[in-house]
Amino acid sequence: MANTAQEHSIRDQLKALIRLQHIDSKIDQIKKLRGDLPDEIRDIEDEKQGLSTRLEKLQQEQKEHATGKVTAVSDVVEAEGLIKKYEEQQLQVRNNREYDALTKEIEAQKQRITDSTARGIEIEMSKPLQDAAVEETSARLAELTGVLDQKKGELNEVLEDTKSEQSDLEKTRAKAEKEVDERYMRAYSRLRSRVRDGRAVVPLERGAAAGFSVPPQRQLEIRQRNRIVACEHTGRIVVDGDLFTETTKDFKF
Repeated sequence: MANTAQEHSIRDQLKALIRLQHIDSKIDQIKKLRGDLPDEIRDIEDEKQGLSTRLEKLQQEQKEHATGKVTAVSDVVEAEGLIKKYEEQQLQVRNNREYDALTKEIEAQKQRITDSTARGIEIEMSKPLQDAAVEETSARLAELTGVLDQKKGELNEVLEDTKSEQSDLEKTRAKAEKEVDERYMRAYSRLRSRVRDGRAVVPLERGAAAGFSVPPQRQLEIRQRNRIVACEHTGRIVVDGDLFTETTKDFKF
């Protein structure tokens, strides 16, 4: 009697696992409708963030160069004024020491003019490249904004079309999960996360399960429906194909 009760319990667990897998497969199909859109959107948002940071840096450099150019011109004008002043003072000196000191000041201001002029030329020469970089970055940002809006629109459309169905499936799944024993649920969840197609429970069909052949003795065990049998190749739970069909064909959600 105990064995019969245990068999019924295992059979119930097999059916519960089949129902859960059936629901999860439906949810997976809905998620596949979104395709690569979520990943594409994240990639575009990351690129936009990087470009925004680059544009801010370029614009800050533009401001610094504009200030630097004004400062360079101002330095030249100031140095020329000081040179004129020192040259006039040289005409009034009383000794060589004062004359030599003024000569050093004049040479220092001439060097200042040379340095400031070079700095101004360098800034002016870099301006076209800098302006082009700002224009290119701004254009790419605008382009990405348009693409991002389009991708988000496409994703929202898919989400809107499937929102109700997925919500119903999620509620049904919560109920179906409660029918699975905790130990089998843990194994099922591990398998789901491990296999690429998300199928932790697969039917035995024409002597094979998920593309792998099953030995005759194991096939017999699976068809008896009184054991949880795992595929020796993939670890997936293999169930009788007829039981899988019976359990899912009239299952409503």
